This record gives sequence, structure tokens and C-alpha cells, in this order.
Amino acid sequence: MNIGDAAGASGVSAKMIRHYESVGLLPRVGRTQAGYRQYADKDVSVLRFIRHCRDLGFSLDRIRELLDLWQNRRRSSRQVKSLAQAHIAELDEKLKELQQMKATLEHLVRCCHGDDRPDCPIIETLESGGRVATARATRGARPRAGLRAGARR
Repeated sequence: MNIGDAAGASGVSAKMIRHYESVGLLPRVGRTQAGYRQYADKDVSVLRFIRHCRDLGFSLDRIRELLDLWQNRRRSSRQVKSLAQAHIAELDEKLKELQQMKATLEHLVRCCHGDDRPDCPIIETLESGGRVATARATRGARPRAGLRAGARR
């Protein structure tokens, strides 16, 4: 099958198929006399495997390791589990970072008047290189009705 058919069957774009081939995740495939790539069913299986790994957020290096383990039928499941557990730890760290970003943005949004005034703690924080403009921002911030200052909704 050609690259378009392989893309449709695997759910991976033709551009990404070429990329995976160029970085060695997908073995080089045969070509027609006209130079078009020709994919077999096993190539589509590899592409699906890669896509599922990417859907779970694995890096290309980790996918390479997982592909090696997938193709090695003598592997121990301990190796696979260890890779998955390491990835979970990485995801947990990313989640913490995202939660911190969200909390900072929520604080800035609470401090921003959102009216016709030009002063804006969100812009001031971005301008200052990310240092939260709390002192100036909180001076004019009023708690929302029904909430204590500093309370979360």
C-alpha cells in the first residue's frame, strides 16, 4: 500500500510516517520503480503501536525502547512495567507543574479588574518575567461576594 493508504489505516499522517522513518522508529520500506514508498501490513501495525504510544505521551526515545520490547518476544513484562511506571512518574511531575501554572493564572485573573483600567496584573507579571505581581495586584482586588479573601471557589 502507498503512504496515503498506510496513513489512513494507521491513523498517522503521511508527514509523521516519513518522520518516524527518518528517525529510525519505522524501518525503511521498499519503494516502487517510481520511488514511491510501499508499506506492508506489519508496517501499519508498527505505526499503530507508535500512535498509541504517542497518545499516551511517550517520548520518541521511550517509544524506541517500547518497540524493541514489543518486537522481542523473550522480554520480561518487568521491563515494560518499569518503563510505564517511569512514564507515570514523569506525568505526575508534569501534572504538578500544570497545577501550579493554573493556580498562578487563577490568582492573576482574580487580581485583574477586567474593566476599562489600563493596569493589569496579568500583563505586569508577563512583563516582569513571570514574577507574580502580587503586592500591587492584591491591593485593588476585592473578594467576590460570598467569599473570604484568599478563599477558593
